[in-house]
Amino acid sequence: MLLPTAARLAARRLLGLASSSAPEAAARRLSPSPISYAAVGCSSRLFSTALNYHIDSPENNPDIPWEFTEANMTKVKEILSHYPSNYKQSGIIPMLDLAQQQHGGWVPVAAMNAIANIVGVAPIRVYEVATFYTMFNRTKVGKYHLLVCGTTPCMIRGSREIEEALLEHLGVKRNELTSDGLFSVGEMECMGCCVNAPMIAVADYSKGSEGYTYNYYEDLTPKRVVEIVEMLRRGETPPRGTQNPERKNCGPAGGNTTLNSEPKPPPCRDLDAC
Repeated sequence: MLLPTAARLAARRLLGLASSSAPEAAARRLSPSPISYAAVGCSSRLFSTALNYHIDSPENNPDIPWEFTEANMTKVKEILSHYPSNYKQSGIIPMLDLAQQQHGGWVPVAAMNAIANIVGVAPIRVYEVATFYTMFNRTKVGKYHLLVCGTTPCMIRGSREIEEALLEHLGVKRNELTSDGLFSVGEMECMGCCVNAPMIAVADYSKGSEGYTYNYYEDLTPKRVVEIVEMLRRGETPPRGTQNPERKNCGPAGGNTTLNSEPKPPPCRDLDAC
């Protein structure tokens, strides 16, 4: 009975669309879709990425010459050496990552076209990868791109307060650049360090691909995350990992209370007897 009911509902909907006036139909065509509405920044909480499609601009269009540096071209050849010659497209992801490091934290469409030419595929094959993975930025980011973990454990432990402290201190919205081009704030889902929530990751593009770093800062408070930003602004290197002085890595505050000695190995078994 489900299919006939669904068919009746669909037919009723189509009939309603067909009988609507021309002005109403035009208004529907002109009204923004939920995706495009959010993509231009009207609902930054719902979408962690910036634009979900490409629009040519003076600084990002396929006519701008782009190529890997000589040093990075050596890395490209090393990347491609890992794959059979007829599977060069398997190197698209690491090459996009390298292009992003070279280009100051984001991948222009001209870089995607250059990668497509290197691996011998249609450009759309590279676009598909670059738009699928949120690790690839397709609009400008700061030299220090601050990514706040927004998944449940971090949210329960105060990640929204961490993000609010960053945005207020820097005077920007999510995915916006500071006026000096140093900082931008984005969101990332589950950085895999839930025991040290809340946390951020800092992608440091200030030294190009040769000096690129990507570090975690954990057990944060709003006060501490602002201190980290100011250390980065001064060119200092904040201590990565937990920011709780009572913890070591992911261990409990105050030190271990169990597992203080070498664990006993499992007893030997006669596998042939199993």
